[in-house]
Amino acid sequence: MTAFNNESPYKGSGQITREQFLFHEMRTTAKLMCEGLPDKKIIDRIVKENLFQYPTEKSIRQMAIDCVERLNCLGDKTLVSAVASSSSETAKQICLYAMMKQYRLVWDFMLTVIGEKYRMQDFSFGKKDINIFFLRLQEQDDYVAGWSEKTLKKIRQVLIKMLVDNDYLDDTKSSRINPVLLNPMLENAIKSNNDDRALPAFNCFA
Repeated sequence: MTAFNNESPYKGSGQITREQFLFHEMRTTAKLMCEGLPDKKIIDRIVKENLFQYPTEKSIRQMAIDCVERLNCLGDKTLVSAVASSSSETAKQICLYAMMKQYRLVWDFMLTVIGEKYRMQDFSFGKKDINIFFLRLQEQDDYVAGWSEKTLKKIRQVLIKMLVDNDYLDDTKSSRINPVLLNPMLENAIKSNNDDRALPAFNCFA
């Protein structure tokens, strides 16, 4: 069934082009969350102290709001704490899960493209895979069908960079997906959230 603009699950996905993966910003925000500060004070402090080291106050505030929202998507203080203090590898995996929770587009991409690659043991990867993904979305959803080629290009770049940041790809030119190992803590959290459907995105079929 075709989804129209006001009911599209992909509405708002265009802002991925602004936000991107934001690992360092997420880590900084998570540390403030672990101090027990309310969301507004976290955002105000990031802006006041320019903790993201951005050139303008407007961009800092918007990114701070985005990071708070994304971390809140986890619904799990233990995971937020892990983003703040665990190894980069573990924290990045959790941030990827948070991004999947925040954006239906990222969720669907990681499951229908990456998860299926792992399921089929097909480790090849290229622009064709992303292009087919978007073509299918455009056929199913009028809102996505209305995106310009410029927007699609930027989102493709964000998705590929996200895969590189999480070691799924060695670099942006890579044509092969690396096997990844899901952190047991995150696996348990995903199962506790009844998000078992997300596991294949992390090469987990338990």
